[in-house]
Parts: sequence; C-alpha cells; structure tokens
Amino acid sequence: MTTLEWMESNIDYGCSLIRSALEGARSAQHKALACAPITSALIDSVRDSWMPVVIGAYVGALGASLGHRRKPRYGAVLGASLLGAAIGLSTGMAWGSRRLAGDMARGAKKNIDTARDAHWLEKNPIDYA
Repeated sequence: MTTLEWMESNIDYGCSLIRSALEGARSAQHKALACAPITSALIDSVRDSWMPVVIGAYVGALGASLGHRRKPRYGAVLGASLLGAAIGLSTGMAWGSRRLAGDMARGAKKNIDTARDAHWLEKNPIDYA
C-alpha cells in the first residue's frame, strides 16, 4: 500500500466516522424532541436562563466597581456587566439543554462505535472455516 492509498483510506474512514456521528446525533435529536424543531428547545433554554444572566451581570458590575481604588468609570462597569450577562446566558443555556446535548452525544457515540466495528471487521475478516 502506497502512502497515497493509505492517506485516501484514512480520509475516507474519517469522513465515514463524521457522517455516522452526525447521523446518530440527528436521530437522537429527533427522538428526544419528538420531531419538534430544535429552535423550540433553544428558545426554552434561553427563556429559562434569565436568573444566571442577572447573577452574571451583577457579579460583573460588582467586580468592576470593587476593582479600583478610585471611583469606577461607568463604561467599565457597563462592559463588565455585559460580559457577566453573556457568560451567565451561555451557562444557563448549556445547563438548560444538557439533556438534549447528552442524548445527541450518546447517539453520535453509538453510531461511531458501529462504524468503527464495521471498519475493523472489514480490515480483519473472521474466518470460521
């Protein structure tokens, strides 16, 4: 086997693993959401993450105002507050969609394992005779 053939074989195998992972994630998503669009799940997680946004904004503003000996500038407080709110939003969304993400990861892993097993059996055929 030449280097070019080896590279083509490995690239094809990697592409098949990626395709099987995406297929597994999609099927798990459809099963978990009962064929509802994923945007509804994301909207629900955004709606439920208002408390982490408020806490993040408060902690950001508090950190910016306590960080200096002088009177804090309002731009710095606003910037830190917005950064804290963004961190709170992303954390709240990740927490709210953790079940869906876990189901999708398990579905992708299951399909990847199936593709890896098929690839191994293709490379190492079992001869019972």
